[in-house]
Formats: sequence, structure tokens, C-alpha cells
Amino acid sequence: MRILTALIIAMLASIQAGMAQSNLLESVKKNPEEAVTLCKKFRRFNAQGISASSKQSIKQLSQQRNVSQIDAEILSIYVIGLYCPDVK
Repeated sequence: MRILTALIIAMLASIQAGMAQSNLLESVKKNPEEAVTLCKKFRRFNAQGISASSKQSIKQLSQQRNVSQIDAEILSIYVIGLYCPDVK
């Protein structure tokens, strides 16, 4: 019974995390200006010799969006892939 309870809790946590990521990506999808703003920020990092996927960049995005660093990294990959593939 304990194992079943633990599995249910783990599944619910996983579903909730997935929904949070989905909402985060959906917000950018619905508001392309937000993606353009992020691209500008990533380009400024690049101009300073900092990768958009660096720990510094991801940490800052995480703090600004009030999301985990994993969610911030997923968001940055999504935005760069769709809106600013020139960003490194």
C-alpha cells in the first residue's frame, strides 16, 4: 500500500510539473512579444560572451520568471528554437 501511495504522489507531482511547463511555454506562444524580449536579452548575453544556456543566464531567467532552473532552461530552448535560432 505504501508503494502504491508513493507512486500516486509521484505521478501527481509529475503531472503538475508538466502542466506548469506547458503553461510557461503557452504564455510565450500566445505572446510573441515576450519571446522577442527574451531573444534581445539572450543576444545581449551573447554580446558579452555569455551563452544563453549558461548557468548565469538560466539562473537569471529562473529568478525573473519565478520558476525552477529546469523550467527556465526549457523555456530558453523553446524560445531560441522558435524565435531566435541565431542565439548561441
